[in-house]
This record gives sequence, C-alpha cells and structure tokens, in this order.
Amino acid sequence: MQRADVVFTGGYSIWEAKRALHANAHAFPSSVDVAHFAAARAPQQEPADQADIAHPRLGFYGVIDERFDVELLRSIATQRPHWQWVMIGPVVKIDPAELPQADNIHYLGGKSYDQLPGYLSGWEVALMPFAMNASTRFISPTKTPEYLAGGCPVVSTPIHDVVRTYGDTGVVRIADTPDAFVAACEAALRDGADREQLLETADQVLGDMSWDHTYDLMKEKLTWKQ
Repeated sequence: MQRADVVFTGGYSIWEAKRALHANAHAFPSSVDVAHFAAARAPQQEPADQADIAHPRLGFYGVIDERFDVELLRSIATQRPHWQWVMIGPVVKIDPAELPQADNIHYLGGKSYDQLPGYLSGWEVALMPFAMNASTRFISPTKTPEYLAGGCPVVSTPIHDVVRTYGDTGVVRIADTPDAFVAACEAALRDGADREQLLETADQVLGDMSWDHTYDLMKEKLTWKQ
C-alpha cells in the first residue's frame, strides 16, 4: 500500500480498518446501475422457474457460501411457512446438504446479471441474510442499492456498511436475530404496500450512487506523478 499514490476501498468498514496505513485512502461504498435494475419496477414476464411460486415471495440473489446464514434461513422459513423464500445463486464453499430444505424454500440456482431484474420484479421483499463472521466483516454488498433500484424493500442482518449507509433510511430494515428478522420482513411487506412512497424514498437514498458518479469521484482523487 505504501507504494500507491492513492488507495480506494470498497466500503467504509475496510477504510476504517486500513486508513491509518495510507494518508490518501478513500472509501467508496457499492454503486449501482440504476437503469438496469429499475426495470424490475415495471411488470416483467415471470421466469419459468419462479412463475408457479406463491406469494408473498421474499428473495435473495448472490453466492450462497460461508457468508450466508444458513441457520437464519432455516429459522425464518420455519416461523413463516406460508411465506415463500426464493434463493438465487450458486452454492460454493459449503456443503449443499447443509442448506435447509422445506416446501417454502426454493433454490433456483445461479442466474445471469441480465436475468436478475426479472426475478427481483416478482418479489415483495429482498433479503440479505448474511452471517456475522470474519468473512462478512468488511463487505459492502452491491445488492443493497440494486434491490432498492428494483423497487424492493430490503431486510438485512447488521452488516456494518449496510447499517452505516442505509440503517436510518426506512427502506432497509436491520435485524440481528431470527425473530427480529421475521418482524422486519413483516414491516417491509407493509412498506411495500405503499408503492409510491417506497419508490420515492428509494430514489432519494440512491441519489448519486451511480457507477458513473463513483468513477468521477475516483478520477478527482487521482494525482499522476509527472
């Protein structure tokens, strides 16, 4: 790091941990391609493997690995058997046999980036059920602004960067226990019922989080040696 002229970190938590190592370090939380995910705000043709899943649907997309709280999913799916839990993404670094199995949990496998808005548009709540462990200590999940751009209220475990950036927005609810997570999902379902207010607040939160804006800010920080 000392050989670098400038250091960019992918979020505030890693910046807070490393800023003492470099005098010119700057935090850049996850950005979003708003236009791509905003397609989920309009009705989409249901993907075939999601079309027959009942509502309400509460979904997650991303890699299902050691960062994913398997026991949290097991508990919340048991507590709310009439809710449908849609899990999208490849299973890596963990044994698939460890994943909870139930009639209301649906593992749809990995999907392409272009397919994600089509799935997101069919959900009532978007989830970030991350485990609180060493693997998640410094993450700044890109899916947070993606979910919001898609017009979905979000429920997350208390990941530091999520709490810092979105914790008081009203469209991202934070929960640290299975019971609290279920309660937060119930509140998020109510939030989604006022669609106009949800979208207005989400847009205010997203503000200047585009990748283009992040690029411009990074470019301003670059000072080339002559």
